[in-house]
Amino acid sequence: MFTGIVEELGEVTAVEYLDDGPPAGSAGDVPTGSARLTVRGPVVTDDAKHGDSIAVNGVCLTVVEFGDGEFTADVMAESLNRSSLGALAPGSRVNLERPMALGGRLGGHLVQGHVDGTGTVLERVPAEHWEIVRISLPAALTRYVVEKGSITVDGISLTVVEAAADWFTVSLIPTTLELTTLGIKQPGDPVNLEVDVIAKYVERMLGAGQVPAAGLRVDGPDVNGLRVDGPAAGGLPESEEAK
Repeated sequence: MFTGIVEELGEVTAVEYLDDGPPAGSAGDVPTGSARLTVRGPVVTDDAKHGDSIAVNGVCLTVVEFGDGEFTADVMAESLNRSSLGALAPGSRVNLERPMALGGRLGGHLVQGHVDGTGTVLERVPAEHWEIVRISLPAALTRYVVEKGSITVDGISLTVVEAAADWFTVSLIPTTLELTTLGIKQPGDPVNLEVDVIAKYVERMLGAGQVPAAGLRVDGPDVNGLRVDGPAAGGLPESEEAK
């Protein structure tokens, strides 16, 4: 579990494609191979051990080798398909974070390191002391993104400023611009997105796939012996609705 507070801006030093070779280059193609990624990050490797987790641009990877301020991790096809890691090359800058220790401060929000999809930087609007960045949003993730909610972009815990059907905006302070990849990403560049996991669990438990309108019944599983059905929150009992 991570918090989305980037510890270090690392650098990819080597990429080795395995199995069926590198990911296909055209849009919509699904990578079928895997890769081995070597990243320089003296801070996150200071106490690294074999089998540890490190988030790379928001993707939780397992350390298989480490030394001299670098670590190597295997990236399976699923991760290449879901994220932008397949586009990395030697010299690429990446956000790095170690998992949160028990008893540590939750500085951002609960981040799993399980990327839900990718977006694209659409626009950057600089201001005197901050910058607004607009990012595209896949249709399948729209329902999880709300104004003033949390979202993870390239492993960075951020607050949503505006939430539209196919895009959202975030406001970046100078520290974020200086210490993360969002300081150098340009329009057209891909970013990894992870939505708030709590929203996904709530949706799953409701079982309906969407928030029902007031007054409609919500059928779902038993919770602590009570059936989760009946009028939705804010709705009237059936006897009152009949009036």
